[in-house]
Amino acid sequence: MSRTLCRVFGVAFVLAGLAGFADPGLFGLHLTTIHNLIHTFSGLVFLYVGFAGSEDAVRGLMLTFGSVYVLIGLLGFLTPGLVQALIGHPGSLDASNLAPDNILHVLVGTVLVFTGLAHSPGEVPPMARPHVP
Repeated sequence: MSRTLCRVFGVAFVLAGLAGFADPGLFGLHLTTIHNLIHTFSGLVFLYVGFAGSEDAVRGLMLTFGSVYVLIGLLGFLTPGLVQALIGHPGSLDASNLAPDNILHVLVGTVLVFTGLAHSPGEVPPMARPHVP
């Protein structure tokens, strides 16, 4: 399940990064060139690990990137100027302007962290387990 979610998030991040180049105000978000490059790069890493990484790599990626996304989301609420500088936004943004971005980052990060925590290497689907009477 974790590997599948890793692949799904990979596709979603790549598509979000590319869509951000086409429409920087997509869904009320503040998508700058740096922001889009980060999402595209994240997506490529997720795809690589999702298809070629070990079980430990999948878990580590979910926990690491999830923690970073939660942290960025929380920083956006607490210190919007810092996040504005990190994403290279030219205008002045406060926490209310960044709220859609922050909420999305916290939600995505939380899903990634919980997926990483719930991941158990060598998961065997119930149907594949041998029946032992």
